Formats: sequence, structure tokens, C-alpha cells
Amino acid sequence: MRRTMSVVLCLTFCLLAWPSLVAVGEEVAVTVYNENIGLVKDLREVSIPLGQSELDFKDVPSRIDPTSVHFVSKTAPGAVAILEQNYQYDLVSASKLLEKYVDNRVTVFTKQEKVFEGTLLSFDGQSLVLAPEGKQGPVTVVSMEQVRDISFPALPGGLITKPTLVWKLLSEKSGKHNVEVSYLTEGLDWHAEYVAVSDAKDESVRLNGWVSVDNRSGATYKDAKLKVVAGTIHRVTPPQMMPRKAMPYEADMMGAKAVGMEERPFFEYHLYSLPRTTTLANNEVKQISLFPEAQANAKKVFTYDGQQHPTEVRITLELVNSEAEGLGMPLPEGKVRVYKEDIDKSLEFVGEDAIKHTAKDEKLRLYLGNAFDVVGERTETSSRQITRTLREVTVEIKLRNHKAEAVDVTAVEHFWGDWKIVTSSHPPVKKDSRTAEFTVNVPKDKEVVVAYTVRIGY
Repeated sequence: MRRTMSVVLCLTFCLLAWPSLVAVGEEVAVTVYNENIGLVKDLREVSIPLGQSELDFKDVPSRIDPTSVHFVSKTAPGAVAILEQNYQYDLVSASKLLEKYVDNRVTVFTKQEKVFEGTLLSFDGQSLVLAPEGKQGPVTVVSMEQVRDISFPALPGGLITKPTLVWKLLSEKSGKHNVEVSYLTEGLDWHAEYVAVSDAKDESVRLNGWVSVDNRSGATYKDAKLKVVAGTIHRVTPPQMMPRKAMPYEADMMGAKAVGMEERPFFEYHLYSLPRTTTLANNEVKQISLFPEAQANAKKVFTYDGQQHPTEVRITLELVNSEAEGLGMPLPEGKVRVYKEDIDKSLEFVGEDAIKHTAKDEKLRLYLGNAFDVVGERTETSSRQITRTLREVTVEIKLRNHKAEAVDVTAVEHFWGDWKIVTSSHPPVKKDSRTAEFTVNVPKDKEVVVAYTVRIGY
């Protein structure tokens, strides 16, 4: 490690002396999609001479798609054209510099204070092979373990310090131009997260929404105008997802009076704009308020599906995403964490669920867990074959409530083929061609039995 640091220190002096044309960003806008991709619009002021010239456009992300670049001069639209574009990403390093310096003169300083000068014949990571000038005379092999520093006269061509777009331009107007460069880059992603706090009777929740933007594109976007798009866009070649790992985390939470993101329809998606600028640092997850806290009506539902979950009575919290119920904005997909206030006023976690993109006036169903004091039991008590294509089945469902208050429990049954419930202890509701539901009130410390007979044709 010490040897590597010494080599890099030597490189620093070379880089400081290396001339380059750097364009400074004036304004940046970033639009992030759910597909690990983002659109960057970078406005910069650059000097462009008349006729043909070359411009290095630096500070672009390492995961840029160079085929997506769009260039326009805002100062003189149509007056500047890109004749050629090269994306250079062969970044300078000690090993690459040594590879570039094969057949060139270097000076090597060892830990024993010895100095070797000569032409670098080869470098394999373990040793250096040096020959005297003109390659006439004895050859010297220096072990990298003995190297303290290596001196290079200059930085060779073909190595850069940052990913760079190199353009060959043709301009009909000389002088300073405000140019806007747009491009797509992988490594930008976002998702929504929600925090809901249920009241004592689970009849109302306080809901907050947050947008988490994950930047792994290889660049930092300072004071950027940020938009996120909710919806699934079609791409010809899906990007390869990077494995997720722990990253620095920054929460951009502005308190109870925070102004949320502004939502509006866009094409067949929904777009959320931040009404201020923010900095998206590379390798950082930033959390931004999606909307201020909203109060919404809720309903706790107990559901027993004995065919799919024989021993579980599942708890679902239902909300309607409407203005009348306290919400009423398109909600992007994300995770909802639900808390409830205990008697000592502290919040306790009661469950979480993921929601899909939910349009206005649609219902949200959050599965939070399984009931401890409400139990279900399903038994098929009889079955007989009436004809070759007709079968009759009798089912008994026991619902037991050990809570201190009565609860409504919905028993769900699934059927295949042409079916008809011929007798039932409680009125069924046909939900669709394969599902019937029985909703019954179960008093405290009581058991209610739902029994029905169904005929199924094949």
C-alpha cells in the first residue's frame, strides 16, 4: 500500500501540469425513473472558436450512455454541430501510466536511496525492467517491493482523470455559447416510502410520503433541479442492475411544515417535481418529502382464507386514495411502514407492506400480519360425486374470537369450474368467477361456524 501511495503522489504533479479544457456547469436538471436510469440536462457556458475545434466535456457520470447525448447551443441554435464524439473513460492510474510508459524514459527511486534511470522495457506488476538510453548496455530489473517513487516526465496521451466526452465541433459563430447537453445514464434510481401512524381504534391514519433517490451513476449533481417519474417505461435493452450494498444515507426532511413535491400527469405516467434545487452526491441515498402529512380514514379487516392459509387470520388495513377520505393524489409504488401509539404515547411498529402505483380514488390494502386472538379452522366435512361431471362438497369454517371485543371476519373460499352454493348458514357474496366471501360478526370469546354446500361441475 505504501508503494502504491508513493507512485500516486508522483502522478499528482504530472496531473497538475497537464493542460485541459474544462467546461463549468451552470445549471443541472435530473429526472430519475424507476428503471435504474436517469435523464441529465446540463447547461454550461463554453468558448467555441469559429470553424472546427475540439472540446472536452468533463464531469459526466462514468455510467453515461454516450449514444444518448443530445447537444444544442442555446446562444446560437443550429450554429454549432458535433462532427465526432468520443467517450473517454480510461482513467489514469499507476499501473496504466506504467503501461503507457513502456519504451519511454523513467526514473526509479528505491527504499535504499538508490536511483535507476532508463527506458522502461516492461512492467508486470511485480517488477520493472529498465535499459540504459539507446538500449545498449546492462538491463536492470527492479522489484516493486523495493520501489519508493517513480518519476515520469509528463502524462502521456490517452489517459484522463475523469470520464470525458470529447467532441469535434463545427461552429458558424465564435465566442461564448450557453450549451445544453442532455444524456441518459444508468445508476440513478428512486423509490417511494411511506410512514403511517394508526389511531387507537384503527379508523384513521396519519400518512407521510418520502422519495428516496439512489445515485450510483459515478457523478455528483450539485444544486440540481430534481424530478422523478412514476410509471414503467419501455426500454429496448434493460440495464443490468448493480448489486445493492450499504451506502451513505442522507435524509432531506424539512419538518412538519415541509412542502412536498409537486405532482402532475405526464404522458401516461406521473411526474413529481421538487420546487427547489438539491445536490445528489455520488454513492448517496437522499430522502425527500413527497407530500406533507395527510390524515386518511382507514378500516381494519380480518380475513381468513383457509385454503391458502389454513391457520392464519390475516390483518389488512384498507384506505381509499380519495380526497373525500383524506388523500387523493397518485401514489407511486413503495413500502408502507405502519406504526401505532401505545398507552405511554410511544410509537410501536405493527407491520409493513408494499403497494403498487396507486391512482387517485383506488383502494389501498396493507397486509400487516396475522391476528393473535382470532383463529380460523376449515374442514371439508363431506364430498360426493353426483354424476360423472358434478360433485358436491360440504365445508365447515370455525371462527373463534378471544379478543375483548367483537370483530367482523371475512372467510374467503375459492372454486374451480362451474360452481353454485346450494345451502349456506350465512349469506355468501360472489366476488368473481372463482371466489365467494362470507363476512360474519364474531362476538368476544365466542365461536361462529360457517357451513355451506357447493356443487361443482366440470
